[in-house]
Amino acid sequence: MHDVFICDAIRTPIGRFGGALASVRADDLAAVPLKALIERNPGVQWDQVDEVFFGCANQAGEDNRNVARMALLLAGLPESIPGVTLNRLCASGMDAVGTAFRAIASGEMELVIAGGVESMSRAPFVMGKAESAYSRNMKLEDTTIGWRFINPLMKSQYGVDSMPETADNVADDYQVSRADQDAFALRSQQKAAAAQAAGFFAEEIVPVRIAHKKGEIIVERDEHLRPETTLEALTKLKPVNGPDKTVTAGNASGVNDGAAAMILASAAAVKKHGLTPRARVLGMASGGVAPRVMGIGPVPAVRKLTERLGIAVSDFDVIELNEAFASQGLAVLRELGVADDAPQVNPNGGAIALG
Repeated sequence: MHDVFICDAIRTPIGRFGGALASVRADDLAAVPLKALIERNPGVQWDQVDEVFFGCANQAGEDNRNVARMALLLAGLPESIPGVTLNRLCASGMDAVGTAFRAIASGEMELVIAGGVESMSRAPFVMGKAESAYSRNMKLEDTTIGWRFINPLMKSQYGVDSMPETADNVADDYQVSRADQDAFALRSQQKAAAAQAAGFFAEEIVPVRIAHKKGEIIVERDEHLRPETTLEALTKLKPVNGPDKTVTAGNASGVNDGAAAMILASAAAVKKHGLTPRARVLGMASGGVAPRVMGIGPVPAVRKLTERLGIAVSDFDVIELNEAFASQGLAVLRELGVADDAPQVNPNGGAIALG
């Protein structure tokens, strides 16, 4: 296998649902970090990029028809560069990076861009075709998040729990209390607020410029953070799935807009294009679990990866864990033998705070 290096990475601010980025199409949003990579790396011969991999979970509206290819063209990359869009739902962008890693490690590619985009604000309502010629039973499906066009067989065999319902299932199965979830959510907000105040995120954010009739609007800060969050406020929120449940809007991640991209390269490409390696990618793994507890999926994936690489979770100085829900994050950490408040986990906050 060939060594694979991450040489640069950049992202847009993360916008709130219906917030500052809501007027920006997903393909235009994806082009923003791509343009930034071009500007930041003048020594790269861009016509030699082998592929652009982009993750996108929705693909039901303006992000349809291969948003990776549309974005690279909008960003000004050469027409000769192919692009492909991947969908592993919440891990779509991560899978794009993993696919790029595998392509370079195998020797098939040398210089790749990988990233992801999502505009949940602009996710459309969609309508299926009528089942009969004169049907009066037409249904609109909201594509922002969750199931649509449900397969009856899937429903009967596995159920079709919503994302918050799966989070409550995890909380029940792994005995994660409401108090622990709220404490975890508070830590996420506090760490993200501290990082933002210290200017940490400014180093990784490219501003999004939006044309407006009253003048250009520049979005350069993450919108979803709530620095004023207190434990008292979190404990007052009502559970979303019923009074006997524990998942709330405060201990769950948000519905957001944003895009990110990075350059991955082989050792030969690093030298050829004058790139500076920032990290070396060692591997990637995925795992399947029961759909009703989908959030526990990182556990078999991490175990598979650490066993393959001959390392332990304790070997990592920083662990970035997606905080889809506090219940899910805590269950994963506990199953992997990591403390609830381990300082190496999401040191600058996670998805509960950032989106």
